Amino acid sequence: MHPKSANRLAGFGTSIFSEISALAAQYQAINLGQGFPDFAGPAFLKDAACSAINADLNQYAPSTGLPTLRAAIARTWERHTKASVNPETEITVTSGATEALFATIMALINPGDEVIIFEPYYDAYPPNVLMAGGIPRYIRLSEPRWDVDFAQVRAAITPQTKAIILNTPHNPTGKVWSRAELNQLAAIAIEHDLLVLSDEVYDRLVFEDHQHCSIATLPGMWERTVTISSTGKTFSVTGWKIGYAIAPNPLTEAIRRVHQFVTFASATPLQAAAVVGLNAGEPYERQLLQFYSARRAQLVKALGDAGLYVLPPQGTYFVMADIRDLGWDNDAEFCRHLISEIGVAAIPPSAFYHDNYQAGMVRFCFAKKPETIAAAAEKLKRLGSRS
Repeated sequence: MHPKSANRLAGFGTSIFSEISALAAQYQAINLGQGFPDFAGPAFLKDAACSAINADLNQYAPSTGLPTLRAAIARTWERHTKASVNPETEITVTSGATEALFATIMALINPGDEVIIFEPYYDAYPPNVLMAGGIPRYIRLSEPRWDVDFAQVRAAITPQTKAIILNTPHNPTGKVWSRAELNQLAAIAIEHDLLVLSDEVYDRLVFEDHQHCSIATLPGMWERTVTISSTGKTFSVTGWKIGYAIAPNPLTEAIRRVHQFVTFASATPLQAAAVVGLNAGEPYERQLLQFYSARRAQLVKALGDAGLYVLPPQGTYFVMADIRDLGWDNDAEFCRHLISEIGVAAIPPSAFYHDNYQAGMVRFCFAKKPETIAAAAEKLKRLGSRS
């Protein structure tokens, strides 16, 4: 790092996603690592974006987001949660969920505030807290089912605790927090007057009999919760970066004050297209879930056939596979071997623990074409013991 770099960057290395994707490109490996689709987004959505560009919707949108998009987000929220939200005062459109998370943390966390983070975590959470001057406090989910020890949560709370970051459906584990778990977390938040930052970008990707519940809809939680989501995962256009934050007006006002000085506004024609996407509603969401359910089954089978123990994920488009039966105890070494010798890329989840804890698993992504997963399955057949 350059000697004149800001101290707040100390300890922030290159993202694991960048490292693995670069290795995958170097070895021309099939990339089941980074979580992005390798298939085209919906034609109707791309047509809507082109129409918006041709209609000259190419200047700044309002900083808070196009009114039509905020209204569509509000309708979608009400359809999913049966709760209403004010699109004028309680929704902010951001440049992806990543910016929504950053703006929220910068708006609400003071230097010295402690923030509880469940690990494995999405890798942006600790750096965001640290850049705000906050102090991460980590609670480890217990593999293989990623259970929560609420006694540990209570023990981690101090007078300096300000917030809890929740992610459901959970990346990287695929865990969908049950309503019973959310009720326990809500009780703790209310008892200790804590904020909850709930990252719900995979809320439309929940499988079988599992149900997604937004913690903001539980009694006593609306006034203390920021719900963060994105259109990128739902519509397979992760590069569009159209995210949003839903929160009560006092929290929304704070988030907007940061947002206006970070990106100010997100791409206008893509916001306009997102309206069309959200208005497609339940029929589109059913089709999306059918596609991902089939890809989930395809990858779970491929990993099982390769000798990896897999607990099928409850949500998201990720699968965690146990590598210990293959004789590996270091996930990063295994992933480098997998790329260079087998030709398939996965992500080592030790990067999602503050102390590089080894859970004995690696993360694969099934947001891929059937033929991509089939090609990876053929390569994975060569995966046996360490060569």
